Amino acid sequence: MNGQLQLIYDRRLMDVKFEEFHRENPLVYRALLRFARQVQAAGFDHYSINSLFERVRWHMNIETHAHDGFKLNNNHRAYYARMLNQEPGLEDFFRTRELRAA
Repeated sequence: MNGQLQLIYDRRLMDVKFEEFHRENPLVYRALLRFARQVQAAGFDHYSINSLFERVRWHMNIETHAHDGFKLNNNHRAYYARMLNQEPGLEDFFRTRELRAA
């Protein structure tokens, strides 16, 4: 497989993995949305999806005591940032770049 086709394949695989994770774990999006609204209410016009992602990790692993092997894939950050940017009032709250395959 040439380099360009490999990148397209890798990107599609990332898309599928995210869609599957999101479908199976809707609580992650709800937590990210809640935390984004809290940050916005604190007066921020923009914020880092990375910070919120780590807060969700803390929340899921420590506060809610998830002992079921719950894992957040760092590759999903960009997808969640784009989804959150579509929420009313959060348009462009997270700065994004073009998605690339890892």
